[in-house]
Amino acid sequence: MSISLGFAVSTGTPVIMSNLFKEADNNMYREKLQHSLIARSTIVQTLMKALETRDFISKGHVDRLRKLVIALALATGLPEHKLTDLRLLAEFHNIGKVGVPEHILFKPGPLTPEEIIEMQKHCEIGHRIAMYTPDLVPIADLILKHHEWWNGKGYPLGIKGEEIPLECRILSICETYEIITSDRPYHKAMSHEEAVAELTRRSGTRFDPDLVSKFIQVLESIKRD
Repeated sequence: MSISLGFAVSTGTPVIMSNLFKEADNNMYREKLQHSLIARSTIVQTLMKALETRDFISKGHVDRLRKLVIALALATGLPEHKLTDLRLLAEFHNIGKVGVPEHILFKPGPLTPEEIIEMQKHCEIGHRIAMYTPDLVPIADLILKHHEWWNGKGYPLGIKGEEIPLECRILSICETYEIITSDRPYHKAMSHEEAVAELTRRSGTRFDPDLVSKFIQVLESIKRD
């Protein structure tokens, strides 16, 4: 049995992930075939392995982020059926970065305005990947909106406040905390106290202020445990 896939396969030579994705994306549009669930799941698994190999994500980061988002979600009373989507979102929200050139992803200094535009496209790229993948269809809209800001100055849609899905507002706070409290090539890890101060500073602009307050309470509870 053969399965036609809109996916580009590496031949073993060094591959630029953005080119690989573009080729795969073009194949999908060109062939317009109905893929099986297994085939599409294989695409997602392959893309995630590529992300891990290229250090776009790390297992530890995903595990820590998943624990934080679930803890905050439980504190907000998020319905049980939405917790599954939130777990998926914690793992796959940045899958669109396979379509962003490596020289932008790994640039040690500030991005130019043009590079920022390219980087921001990962939300829409990720949304398209999710819409082609039955496993990820339930979180496609969340992937698209996970960089929206409470004050409407996020991207790509510029929506604000409670127009932003609760899952995205939860992820935004938790991921920021996880990133700024971890050592990265471009910054040293903040202390817990410094990170809380940073979240508080951005409360009401980037982040939902009520969720920031709940998250700080969640962190204190985790520390006590």
